[in-house]
Amino acid sequence: MELWFTEKQTPAFGITAKIKQTYVSEKTDFQDLAMVETEEFGNMLLLDGMVMTTVKDEFVYHEMVAHPALNTHPNPKHVLVVGGGDGGVIREIIKHPEVEKAVLVDIDGKVIEYSKKYLPSIAGKLDDPKVEVIVNDGFMHIHEHKNEYDVIMVDSTEPVGPAAPLFERGFYQGIYEALKEDGIFVAQTDNPWFKLISSKRLTQM
Repeated sequence: MELWFTEKQTPAFGITAKIKQTYVSEKTDFQDLAMVETEEFGNMLLLDGMVMTTVKDEFVYHEMVAHPALNTHPNPKHVLVVGGGDGGVIREIIKHPEVEKAVLVDIDGKVIEYSKKYLPSIAGKLDDPKVEVIVNDGFMHIHEHKNEYDVIMVDSTEPVGPAAPLFERGFYQGIYEALKEDGIFVAQTDNPWFKLISSKRLTQM
């Protein structure tokens, strides 16, 4: 029997992948988490039924989140990633020798745990000496660390479930206050083509 997974982008369009096997399927304290192996894209992380990353194409996203900001900032010593428990953005950040410390704050420790096990090519740098991994609420973290970071990158899920507060005005105000004067902020803002309403809401904030 063939097993296929479809993530619906709209009620009339979806992205479908053939599944070879399922490694993990559980409800964590925060979300539904699945780790599957697909025939086309290799291992795939799913959160609340949405594709977060795959082994085959993850570099496209993670490189674009990390490198433009780090190549723009004159001296990015301290970098924060909110979310991003798969470790891909962290892996790209520590390629920059001027980065002294990269902090990852993800609310769901299970994402980190299973990514290390099933996505080692993505999560393999989470144990690097430059990296500090914190399992906590990113919203609270930024409000407790004023004027501390040169670059902040938000690698969150879509604006549902535990990530919903990361798309609110209070979170962005906290980001502003956690950045140093010349700080740079990068955010994952969903797919502007399929999620036009969400994109409009963010641009109006």
